[in-house]
Amino acid sequence: MTTKWQAVKDPDEIKDFGLVWADLLLTDTIGTSVWLMPTGLTKDSDTFTDDTTTIWLSGGTDGETYRLTNRITTAGGRTYDETAVLRCKTK
Repeated sequence: MTTKWQAVKDPDEIKDFGLVWADLLLTDTIGTSVWLMPTGLTKDSDTFTDDTTTIWLSGGTDGETYRLTNRITTAGGRTYDETAVLRCKTK
């Protein structure tokens, strides 16, 4: 699956972005969350709950579009990937 975050990130911002997995998980829960990062963006931190994942990002280059993949493993042993698209633009 691919998600396009509607928000645009300024290269100077430190900003959080999230994914909601509830519809896919049904009664399962997130056990681990790993973000596969492109060159040029910095992951400052990340967290997850039973059905959401959040990443805090800094950096980026004005005019670039980045693809980040969030890989979760559920308590039930399933593995899912979601790729998010983020645009960087100086505000």
